[in-house]
Amino acid sequence: MLRKLYDWTLSLAGRKAAEAWLALIAFVESSVFLVPADVLFLPMALARPERAYRYAFVATVASVAGGIAGWMLGYYAYEAVAKPVLEFYGKLEAFEQLKSHVTEGQLNLLLVTSGLAHLPPIKIVTILAGVAHIKLWHFVLSAIVARGLRFYLLAFLLRRYGEPIQAFVEKRLGLILGAVAIGLIVLYVAYHLLAG
Repeated sequence: MLRKLYDWTLSLAGRKAAEAWLALIAFVESSVFLVPADVLFLPMALARPERAYRYAFVATVASVAGGIAGWMLGYYAYEAVAKPVLEFYGKLEAFEQLKSHVTEGQLNLLLVTSGLAHLPPIKIVTILAGVAHIKLWHFVLSAIVARGLRFYLLAFLLRRYGEPIQAFVEKRLGLILGAVAIGLIVLYVAYHLLAG
């Protein structure tokens, strides 16, 4: 099922309404959808490199708006809506574990790492931020920074290096951003160990 969803998302890149689809996919990815917006963003930016930064803007704005929707699900409708969504994806148990152990400082870090590298998946963190009652303005600011950095970095790489960078981006950019996210986590832990 996931592969079909992935292929369908990828097929949207060639349509006239691809930009609207990108906004929709980026929006729902941040709150309830499984397939990342990168799947649509990459072929669109390769096909029209002169629009790469425009696509990055669309994806960032839509992703932040979707994150706000996820935050609201967690804040206002956890039991009625968010919990069944998490259960559908098989993420409810992991979510409950995270919810019971995460501190506000750790959640702030997760907002950045999930926005940059999907560690953990962004929909989990947006809902968790709402459940934990993280201030909305703080959530929005961290989402703009993390998601903007991800999409604008992709736009920069694709504009500068074109198709030759596509395989690298698809296979290794996630690893690099994951390594950056892990580095941030290590720095956070080290700071708290030294400060405490």
